[in-house]
Amino acid sequence: MHRVATELHQALARHADVDLDEIVLRSSLRMSYVVGWSFLLKVYRQTRRLALRGEIDAVLFSSMPTASLAMPLRKTLAPLGIPIAAIAHGRDVTLRGPYQWIVRRAFEALDAVLSVSRATGVECLRRGVPREKLHVIPNGVDVKRFAPLEDAAAMRRALRERLDDPACPLPEDALLLCSVGRQVERKGFAWFVDQVMPLLSEDVHYWLAGDGSEADAIAEAARRHGLERRVRLLGRVSEKDLVTLYQGADLFVMPNIPVNGDIEGFGVVLLEAGLSGLPAIASRLEGIQDVITEGANGHLVESGDAWGFSEAIMRYYHNRPAMQAASLRAAEHTAQTFCWEAIADRHVQTLSALLPAEPETAPSAETAGAVP
Repeated sequence: MHRVATELHQALARHADVDLDEIVLRSSLRMSYVVGWSFLLKVYRQTRRLALRGEIDAVLFSSMPTASLAMPLRKTLAPLGIPIAAIAHGRDVTLRGPYQWIVRRAFEALDAVLSVSRATGVECLRRGVPREKLHVIPNGVDVKRFAPLEDAAAMRRALRERLDDPACPLPEDALLLCSVGRQVERKGFAWFVDQVMPLLSEDVHYWLAGDGSEADAIAEAARRHGLERRVRLLGRVSEKDLVTLYQGADLFVMPNIPVNGDIEGFGVVLLEAGLSGLPAIASRLEGIQDVITEGANGHLVESGDAWGFSEAIMRYYHNRPAMQAASLRAAEHTAQTFCWEAIADRHVQTLSALLPAEPETAPSAETAGAVP
């Protein structure tokens, strides 16, 4: 959500029809919980001040936590005809506990909810959002940040130089799968290592970037099946290493499993991987279905279908030229479909439609009776 907010903000700032008043919190994720309350107070005061001065036409919150300000702001903005909208991602809608009361009240105060996927939209509807308020607009990706290298040998060489383990080097002809993301249950990483990796050939390797509560379960699954040399947990990686991993791997894997009370609202990593030329093998689940177009940037497999995942992967294992062609298609499809310029324009069009209609100018006395 933080990366999406940052990149959408940059895209809107470049939009010809937008004069952006920005109120941005720049901090680490951990520190955002500490300084968040003072930031919300700043947002409330500054938004109200700009509205009373007549300096804003619409308000867009980048996620549901900040959209909680729609409740107190509505008293000021509604009489002025200033619409309030918010982006709904997934977990910021479904997170349990007292937070759900805030989500429902915020939905009531908003004029529009911009859901990043149909799956997240369903969760919004379940919490009382009227259908006419709901608009589905996907996330985007920075096409300059990720791009495939034309020289496959150079990609693999860079991968080995930066990320390979000398004690357990990646074989020359290995098929390298990768996953990126928080290592939590719904991502399905532990399930994939336990159920799918044993079905794959010995020279199929799996590298995971990220950390989280499931890291130990992933490592234990690898030990249980004797996969320590083929499954590597890279931990949190730098931006440069992330790009190297995307460019040097062969296939991206997103094996999500359903978890009650949690949801994959979209899957921005699928866009990053696709733009880097990585076709994805992903679960046919939740918001992932809005990202993957069958055959264009990857393939969808039923969640929990170990044989389905293994067969999709092994088809590319046995046909490397087909994988190279799929790499080109994935990069082209992602760049054309999910570039931020196009996504930002959809946000602007949606917000513009919420603005009050301009009053018609009455004809002057001189022209009222004129015949053209």
